[in-house]
Amino acid sequence: MSVTKWIVDPLHSEVKFKIKHLVISSITGSFNNFEGGATSDLNNFENAEIHFSLDVNSIDTNVDMRDAHLRSADFFDAEQYPHITFQSNYFHKVKGDNYKLSGLLTLKGVTKPIELDAEYGGTERDAEGNVRIGFEVEGRISRQEYGLNYMQLTDSGGLVIGEDVKLIANIQLVKQS
Repeated sequence: MSVTKWIVDPLHSEVKFKIKHLVISSITGSFNNFEGGATSDLNNFENAEIHFSLDVNSIDTNVDMRDAHLRSADFFDAEQYPHITFQSNYFHKVKGDNYKLSGLLTLKGVTKPIELDAEYGGTERDAEGNVRIGFEVEGRISRQEYGLNYMQLTDSGGLVIGEDVKLIANIQLVKQS
């Protein structure tokens, strides 16, 4: 088996999240600084090792005051926990271009298993001759399981922000020589 190393291209990738606000609509945010990579068999991404790290201070919801609050101890506590990390346990084809990605997510000092859906987007060579591979990854986490326990209530008794967080990542990896 020939081992291939891949690195995330942050210029052609994005990491986003969605969470309910007032239980009536969703707020979308992103992390603008991240890095990661994978190690796979040259001809097959099945069983690839995948790792990823997000810079919590790069959170961006297009509202500076909200971003500052999210970086605070009420939420991510970026000063004490500056990174969110993921380390895969397995990556297996389900059917066609669909895969299951399982691993350990560490957020705010709490590590828990997570299973994500990944869709293979294809492999292509860029203008400089680099081989690139793309995946769209989606999943959900419960924010309270990771210590994000901010529980402000609305006047009607509902949560200001929802419990479940939808994760969406469009990732382009570049083969390393």
